[in-house]
Amino acid sequence: RDLHYPLRRQRQMCIRDRYQRRVRGKQGYISTMYSPILEIMNTTNPVAPDGGTSNVASFFGFMGASSALVFACLGAAYGTAKSGVGIASMGVLRPDLVMKSIIPVIMAGVIGIYGLIIAVIISVAVKPTGYSDFSGFACLGAGLAVGLSGLAAGMAIGIVGDAGVRANAQQPKLFVGMILILIFAEALALYGLIVGLILAVKS
Repeated sequence: RDLHYPLRRQRQMCIRDRYQRRVRGKQGYISTMYSPILEIMNTTNPVAPDGGTSNVASFFGFMGASSALVFACLGAAYGTAKSGVGIASMGVLRPDLVMKSIIPVIMAGVIGIYGLIIAVIISVAVKPTGYSDFSGFACLGAGLAVGLSGLAAGMAIGIVGDAGVRANAQQPKLFVGMILILIFAEALALYGLIVGLILAVKS
């Protein structure tokens, strides 16, 4: 046992050194990949020396605009696709109910309009001069509020629309209940739009 101890010790040291090199390599890769963002976040002048807008404020402002549009369109796309699958399956047996069952698709598309409205408002608010960090954070919050609430509402509309149109084909009395559920799911995105407008006005 004593003769094998130096070999075991050397093997443990080799494994430890290999692990440390791997960790240092990952840290270097992460720092290299996120270096542009870190440079923006580590800027020392909150206000540009020539009176212009700082990098931090404009970065968060444009991120808010893109977040609002991207997340809202993701929710609208999921709701449209999920409801469209149910409408297509139901339309094989009941083609007369296709136009009546198109309501979930319309309501999912409205969510994308919410994101477009906030994205346009935020993009107009971001200016090359006189745009503070507070305005940038407010625009980011507005974009995330509208985008994430639209994503949640789109998922709810898609799931309810898929099951609702199939059930409506078999039992027409379920149509009113399906519409009410879709309205309350759409209200989630409307809540985010209201909060996003308030935050955008504050910016």
